[in-house]
Amino acid sequence: MGPLRVAIGGLGTVGAAVADILISRKDLIAARCGRQIDVVAVSARDRSYDRGVDLSGVEWFDDAAEMAAYADANVILELIGGEDGIAKAVCENAIGAGRHVVTANKALLAMHGTPLAQAAERANVAVGYEAAVAGGIPIIKALREGFAGNGIFSVHGILNGTCNYILTTMRETGRDFDDVLSEAQELGYAEADPTFDVDGIDAAHKLALLAGVAFGTEVNFGAVHVEGIRHISADDILFAEELGYRIKLLGIANRTDPGVEQRVYPCMVPMDAPLAHVEGVFNAVVAEGDAVGTSVLQGAGAGAGPTASAVISDIVDIARGMVLPVFSVPASKLTRAQTVPIGSRAGPYYVRLTVLDRPGVIADVSAALREEEVSVEALLQRGRSEKGSVPVVLTLHETVEANMQRALARIAELDTVVEPPCMIRIENL
Repeated sequence: MGPLRVAIGGLGTVGAAVADILISRKDLIAARCGRQIDVVAVSARDRSYDRGVDLSGVEWFDDAAEMAAYADANVILELIGGEDGIAKAVCENAIGAGRHVVTANKALLAMHGTPLAQAAERANVAVGYEAAVAGGIPIIKALREGFAGNGIFSVHGILNGTCNYILTTMRETGRDFDDVLSEAQELGYAEADPTFDVDGIDAAHKLALLAGVAFGTEVNFGAVHVEGIRHISADDILFAEELGYRIKLLGIANRTDPGVEQRVYPCMVPMDAPLAHVEGVFNAVVAEGDAVGTSVLQGAGAGAGPTASAVISDIVDIARGMVLPVFSVPASKLTRAQTVPIGSRAGPYYVRLTVLDRPGVIADVSAALREEEVSVEALLQRGRSEKGSVPVVLTLHETVEANMQRALARIAELDTVVEPPCMIRIENL
């Protein structure tokens, strides 16, 4: 069997790392997959930039989409990014030319995963995307291959290292969100525009892919309920510790009788839960299957090395002749799952209120909860601030989200409640 010929679209941090590993560890990789892998073409905007990789003898293309269509390659790597535009054109051109695709682009697949899977199936080519979800954690391979004999009914986890770093640092230092976010940007853990990370969009892209491969359903990013962490305060983190919880931004996908739940939001998890102790920029994914039980995979969620490692694992699979369904079953058999709305969620809740220190305030709050059939499990109250307001924390017994939201709307209308209520879901995972 001749060498597998690889073309790389995008020579940023990840693309350069992939090229370096493929070239510098050529013999090791060939020994492991039984076939030589050659980098034969690349596309990048600046040919003169020193990427620390010897690319002499490699064909250069100014247009990555043109490279995908015309390079003498078996596999096209899309490491450019973006849900549309050039990244989408690279994948479509590669599949149209009968070439395999490997990508780290979670946004592209979350928005266009189903039609790309259908096109790849028609062309009998692979679409590898291990690097798109949870960096160096081989979660796609685990779901698609290792757990192939299972009915997977839940997959959830910490899918964004930036948010996990921020929440960890807030807990360890007592500092507030804005301060820690600025530090994360200075350290390179957060982008200059952190919206995709801190507002939960990045995690939602990844969750949509996990749900598709775990449940054999069409990828449906629009069905993901998304909330970020901007509203989490240092006080919330302290109260969580006092109550025996830690706050994590989780992506949660469950398959139930009514349909599929896909939710991204900050929540409180018990101290004894595995995810409670995943700190800093690390990711972790928990899969639950009817045969395997509960499996926890943890590792680096981003960075050049872990992401490049995941890209190369897909290339090695292709070199070995593996062309697997993109989302665990053939694209023609992907089902369109019924979406379970967030209002149907049932579980306990944490609520933090800032109220004026007046007689009858707690009675008014209790009345609003009672009207919506929400019962209080515990109440914590702290000393008065200089403004005459006090924080009041409630933990609430299991209730339906729709009732909880109506109760919060009633509470927000009380003239003694001086800030919008902060609600955090409690997940006993």
